[in-house]
Amino acid sequence: MTAAQDTPERFSGEWWGDVLLGNPLKLIGLVLLALITRYLLHRVVDRLVARATRAEPPERLLGSRRVAKVVFGGTGVYSERRALRATTLGSLLKSIVTAVIGVIVVVMALDILGYPVGPLLASAGIAGIALGFGAQNLVKDFLSGIFMLLEDQYGVGDVIDMGEAMGTVEAVGLRVTRLRSVDGTVWYVRNGEVIRVGNSSYGWSRALLDVRVAYDEDIERVRALLESVVAELAADPEWEQFVLEEPEVWGVESLAADSVVLRVVVKTEPLQQWKVARELRERIKRVFDAEGVEIP
Repeated sequence: MTAAQDTPERFSGEWWGDVLLGNPLKLIGLVLLALITRYLLHRVVDRLVARATRAEPPERLLGSRRVAKVVFGGTGVYSERRALRATTLGSLLKSIVTAVIGVIVVVMALDILGYPVGPLLASAGIAGIALGFGAQNLVKDFLSGIFMLLEDQYGVGDVIDMGEAMGTVEAVGLRVTRLRSVDGTVWYVRNGEVIRVGNSSYGWSRALLDVRVAYDEDIERVRALLESVVAELAADPEWEQFVLEEPEVWGVESLAADSVVLRVVVKTEPLQQWKVARELRERIKRVFDAEGVEIP
């Protein structure tokens, strides 16, 4: 057999060997490497999430119960908010890791199989630009959702005001936020359309109570009565757990046509301001009735 006759057979054998052994082994190795990399990166994310959820306020603050409550709203609330935020961000990071590794594996697999990757990447870039122009609102919603999670603007269980919608947050997503109002209406708000958010339950809250009394009442006497009422509430074992600081009577807030308005303020645990305010109204009403203070 001549060299000319031997070359095609040798070339054919090498080609089939590369097809049956070389490329499949490379693809299997690529997939295994991708799976191991994905597993390791997910483990890293899980460890970071676990560390964040176990974190507690500094020890020097935990020594003072009242200081810790004022700064963090109680260690339980502190840990719960961190856990929810860390879990959500961890899920997002793991999804991003999986997507990035998947895209890299597909591109490298096509290159191993001999397909031209350059035109594919160029086409994907053009398609991405076209998709970006056609889905600007969707991209805006996702970007706003990511920054909202990173900045911890609100979380599940918070009472927030989004302008047209106000209520308790039931679910937080990258595209929409679901909240339920007091009357039971469920609102779905796109994150990209949120201009401002008012959070009534972040860290601490404050009960504001405007008390109206007649013009002929002695203001100093009324103020003393209010101070005694709020002091008794703060000292009550049933209510002291909700009060973060000593209640205050700020004094005359305004002069109405038929009454003098005095303001009482109490710094409370998150979401407890309405409950504390209702209890204060009942106690003030009983004291005013007993002392003969007229409420217009």
